[in-house]
Amino acid sequence: MTELNVDEFSWKVVVRQLRADDFDNLLAMQQICFPGLPAWTKEQLASQIERFPDGQLVIEIDGELAASSSSLILKYDPTLEWHDWSKVSDGGYIRNHQNKGDTLYGLEMMVSPSFRGMRLSRRLYDARKQICRDRNLARIIIGGRIPGYHKKADEMTAREYVERVLEKALYDPVLTAQSSNGFALRRLIPNYLPSDVKSGGYATFLEWINFDYQPGQVRPRQQAVEPVRLCVVQYEVRSINGFEEFGKQCEFFLDTASDYKCDFVLFPEMLTTQLLSCVKPERPGLAARTLAKFTPQYLEFFSEAAIRYNVNVVAGSQFVVEDDVLYNVSFLFHRNGHISRQYKIHITPNEKRWWGVQGGDRFDVIETDCGTVAILVGYDIEFPELARLAVKKGASLVFVPYNTDTRHGYLRIRTCSQSRCIENHMYAAISGCTGNLPFVENADIHYAQSGIFTPSSQEFARDAVAAECSANVETVVIHDLDFAQLRRQTDWGTFQSWNDRRTEMYSIVVNNGEEKITI
Repeated sequence: MTELNVDEFSWKVVVRQLRADDFDNLLAMQQICFPGLPAWTKEQLASQIERFPDGQLVIEIDGELAASSSSLILKYDPTLEWHDWSKVSDGGYIRNHQNKGDTLYGLEMMVSPSFRGMRLSRRLYDARKQICRDRNLARIIIGGRIPGYHKKADEMTAREYVERVLEKALYDPVLTAQSSNGFALRRLIPNYLPSDVKSGGYATFLEWINFDYQPGQVRPRQQAVEPVRLCVVQYEVRSINGFEEFGKQCEFFLDTASDYKCDFVLFPEMLTTQLLSCVKPERPGLAARTLAKFTPQYLEFFSEAAIRYNVNVVAGSQFVVEDDVLYNVSFLFHRNGHISRQYKIHITPNEKRWWGVQGGDRFDVIETDCGTVAILVGYDIEFPELARLAVKKGASLVFVPYNTDTRHGYLRIRTCSQSRCIENHMYAAISGCTGNLPFVENADIHYAQSGIFTPSSQEFARDAVAAECSANVETVVIHDLDFAQLRRQTDWGTFQSWNDRRTEMYSIVVNNGEEKITI
């Protein structure tokens, strides 16, 4: 079979350490980002990566330098002249870097104008925070520019400007981003960089506190387990005029998930069927193939959105034609630009009869930056063997984008999802469509109540429902999942349905593509 080549739509986003061969590109980017301000020298950059390579970071997108940040570690001293950038940074050479210090000091952060609006600064701030956690540092301190101040300097003082920005009454391209990333303003520094005309020479003194810090420990005794945050979308299909309108509707939910710093956002199965409301009416089989023509736009939109909103997107599913065969495929758009996919294995009678969809013949788990996950598209969750296979291959979370027309269909999805959680000690997130599409055959009415489910045990929610939407309204539900708790349940929980299987009596043999797996 000739598969759709998703590499044409994928990106490659890498956060890595600065290297010497980046110097020319970094200096060129610095001149664009900070025109009129003194730039680094190659000697300063070489000194920085020699003394603290972990703290000198860049983001590379498809081989092009897109953003960077530099930092060093110091011992916190309230009498230190933190307001003097040159003294704190040793003139940019960071020869005063202290590996056994307790404070990460941020020297500089910049994003190339070509890549602004993609939340790259958040990725760099998150990387700095991870350095603090890994090295058991108490805080991050930064001296931030306020480059929007020159536009208001005739109307207000720098202090008034900063207060208005923190009140969200004004927007500053640097301070707004810093405050939204958890930094608290400690004071305003005059004459920080006199050559910074846009900031009026002022800078903000900001601090982020590491709540995992353990005083007296070189390293934390135990790394804190970061929860995985899910955003599940209950999506209302409605008549639209074209793909741009569809994109705007999806973008609202992507922006919401990003604002809440979610790791994943899950959309329903076949959410693109609303595009049939803006094309010439055809018989269902032909309409499904017309819908498949939107696949390149669909891939391009969600691939770019996953990076820009810094969230892994399970974008429901979309019809794909390969070798003249119609498939229902779910795509996971990783926030590092990679694209994974899962073909729907089991096709409902309606899909076969109305649209001529055929089932895929391989099931895989997907490695993400938050662990191993699996996607079971709609009807697939009603076959317990696939969930067993997912857990056997290392998944602890299964995404179930579904699309049902009646409450009975929804209840099959919900009940089976909860059963799979109990049987396999896993989490399940389900997402469905609501709303109506008049005159679109086999996609005219919808029923949904999306949610996130857990095993049924004292360690979890009383009814094994972590979170759930109200039925048949457009909304989202956001929830944190604790995978350490899931592992404890698997090893020491009050029930052991996965471990207590009588495999000497029965087993499942799966012919999965070219591999044969016994469960």
